[in-house]
Parts: sequence; structure tokens; C-alpha cells
Amino acid sequence: MLFNSQLETFVVVADEGSFSKAAEKLFISTTAVIKQINTLEEDTNIQLFQRSFKGVSLTEAGKSFYSDAKYIIKYLEDSVNRAKTITSGDNTIKVGTSIMTPSHLLLELWPNIHNLYPNLKFKLVSFENTPENAREILLNLGKNIDIVAGIFDDTFLDYRQCEATEVSKVKFCCAVPIHHRLAEKEKITLDDLKGENFMVIKKGWSSYVDKIREDLTNNYPEINLIDFSFYNVEVFNRCESENNILLTIEYWKNVHPLLKLIPVDWDYTIPYGFLHSPNPSPQVEAFLKAVIKIKNMK
Repeated sequence: MLFNSQLETFVVVADEGSFSKAAEKLFISTTAVIKQINTLEEDTNIQLFQRSFKGVSLTEAGKSFYSDAKYIIKYLEDSVNRAKTITSGDNTIKVGTSIMTPSHLLLELWPNIHNLYPNLKFKLVSFENTPENAREILLNLGKNIDIVAGIFDDTFLDYRQCEATEVSKVKFCCAVPIHHRLAEKEKITLDDLKGENFMVIKKGWSSYVDKIREDLTNNYPEINLIDFSFYNVEVFNRCESENNILLTIEYWKNVHPLLKLIPVDWDYTIPYGFLHSPNPSPQVEAFLKAVIKIKNMK
């Protein structure tokens, strides 16, 4: 085991909500489990669990620690697998996928990629879409994950210290709750948005989004812009529960079942493609060459 066994015990206790159930799963005594957790809390000087006669539950600090502990365990396990892959000369490309970075684009391109490079293989690696995970994964592309599909601009790439191969420019659209007054429209106009709460990611996140924000601020003051800091499921939940409108793209159409994506009568787009390391492996280089070739064929 590459990581401290206390981390694994901590995660199992959190998942089971009980010292005794965790002990059964780990095949050790309940006393041993409690001792490991007590030692972990003493060493970190953090109370990770609330104890009660019903069991245990994570404190707020424990919830944060839980997310990081799972990432550390997964990262180290993947490191071993990556080393084994290098040793075996495997041609597998690890594709990071989450609800906000779906693998639809890869599936669309796969038949043509396979024709060009039949020896390439792909493995989907799921991850939780949190700001911390996104930052860590993009900074370390080429290690546990080779490529991730998503939107980007130059500022984003500089900040994340990665590069991207553009496949297309995708149009911004609106996510609308299915019972909203605009849900039956085939296309939304900016006049339709007057009087609505329109959720737009914070200024500075993307130059492409900032152009939309500037247009709406200057020319459509009747639209109430609501800022948010990160695209995740909670943003889509908020859009639906508060009956708001959300700026989104077509590739996120399956994030929330109670939201409908509707085109907007504008020409605003953003680059969409594959994010990768500035120094990609030979397998990833071959993949990117295939992507460019397919793009030029269209």
C-alpha cells in the first residue's frame, strides 16, 4: 500500500457511517478502526467525525478532508497503473470524463480515429467535477489523465498550464427549466430574456463569455445578470430550482433532466476541443494528429 492506511480507514468509516461496519469491511477489529481514526485526528489536529449513539458523520472539515483523501488514494493507485502502462508499452490514452466534461466528442470522432490509428486504445477515467479536482487534473495532464474534452480560451490555458486542440467552435445557448415560460420556444431572442434572471459565469473566467456580458450590460440592462464562479451540477440545480436561465453549451444537455437547452438568436461561440499536456506522449500526439486531420476533412 503506497498511502497511509489511516486514509483508507477514514474513507471507509465515512462511507459506512459506523466504526463497526467499517471494521467488518476492512477485516479488522472495531477497536483498531477507532484507534486509527483517533490517531489521524490527533496528528492532523482536526475533528473529522461527529460521534453519536447512531454512528458517526463527517464534520465540515471532515467533508473537505474526505474529498482530498479519496483523490490522494486514487492518484497513487493511478500512478502505479501508469507506471505499469509505460513498462508494457500500452497504447491506451486515458480520457478524463465528468458530468461537465463528457466523452461525447470522442465518441463522435472514434470511427475516423480508429481508421487512422487502429492501435490506439482509450480508457475513460471518471472524476468529480470540483474546482480543486479540475485545477489539479489540468495542471497534471499526461499523468493520471491524458486528455479532457471541454471549452477553453487562451487565458484559461495559460492559467491551467495546459494546451488544447480545437475541434470546433460551439454556440452558446440557454438552459431553461422545463416549466419556464420560455421552455416551448424553438429559439430565444435577447428581448425574450428581458426581466429574467440570467446566470452568467463571473467576469474574467473566459474572454468569450465576457463579450456576452458586455453586450448584455450595455444594450440589455433589463436582463438581470447573476454571477457564479464555477460550472458544476449545483449551478444547474440552482437554475432549475430558482426558475432562472443559464448560459450553457450543447454538450451539457444531459447535466440536468429538468432543464431544456434552447438556441439563442446570436453568433456567440467558444472553442471546444481536447485539453492536453504541453508535452504529450507519442500516443496522445498520434491522437491529436488524427483529430486535426479529421477536422480538416470536414
